Amino acid sequence: MPAERIDGKAFAADMRAKAAEAARAFEAQAGRRAGLAVVLVGDDPASDVYVRSKVKTTMDAGMESFEHRLPETTGEDELLALVDSLNADDKVDGILVQLPLPRHLDSDRAVQRIDPDKDVDGLTVVNAGRLISGLPGIVPCTPMGCDLMISQQLGGDLSGKLALVIGRSNLFGKPMGQLLLQRNATVIQAHSRTADLPDLTRMADILVVAVGRPEMVKGDWVKPGAVVIDVGINRIPAPERGEGKTRLLGDVAYEEAAKAAAAITPVPGGVGPTTVAGLLLNTVKAAHRRAGLTAPAL
Repeated sequence: MPAERIDGKAFAADMRAKAAEAARAFEAQAGRRAGLAVVLVGDDPASDVYVRSKVKTTMDAGMESFEHRLPETTGEDELLALVDSLNADDKVDGILVQLPLPRHLDSDRAVQRIDPDKDVDGLTVVNAGRLISGLPGIVPCTPMGCDLMISQQLGGDLSGKLALVIGRSNLFGKPMGQLLLQRNATVIQAHSRTADLPDLTRMADILVVAVGRPEMVKGDWVKPGAVVIDVGINRIPAPERGEGKTRLLGDVAYEEAAKAAAAITPVPGGVGPTTVAGLLLNTVKAAHRRAGLTAPAL
């Protein structure tokens, strides 16, 4: 039987609807809207598209959007001063510094300057520490979306399930492993230097792949009945579509893997749409916590 195709667009729409409902509840209790500030430095076209999407979805969810666009020549002191002012602004519940920054700026320094309680990307060392310690904090958006997808497929308790996460980045791989551990899965964290990787993947009830290598995971690597979450987004040449055209592939060979898996995310249309939706959820949760209100269970 072919695998269930996990519809990321529909899943993200449900996440956005929950965020909007929580935002209305927050406004009714706090007397103001939850607010998200986005900082964009320079004119990178891809970043510009992402920022426009984030601003629109924030406003559509009934939240305030504070957009700050700085020129390419912005100095580090100026950027950090802006972050400090947003940290001190009570109308701002979430701060996102759009990455990558221009090369002359220290991305890590800018991110770590964000108040951890407003760090809606979940990238500060404080939120990373909270996650690994099992304390309330802000979880990076993409791992959160994947965790919710897995929960929908297998339930909240993953006791007895073996989960393999291929990838160990601070942005995705490490927090993804921690989220699965919190749901009682037995977790293996694999990476580029892991030996006998195909043998490991064939054991996994839950396979999460984020390596940035097109179709690295083949169909015969997938355990029958596994849930497969493909986080990879790889743009490759597609001359069959015309000169200079490209197409997107995931890290998993979808057609092959779908013959074995119970459920699988496609690329595009799988994990990707959930990332911005997760940003909205993180913002409204942060707003509740900052106002001393009980954060919604979303």
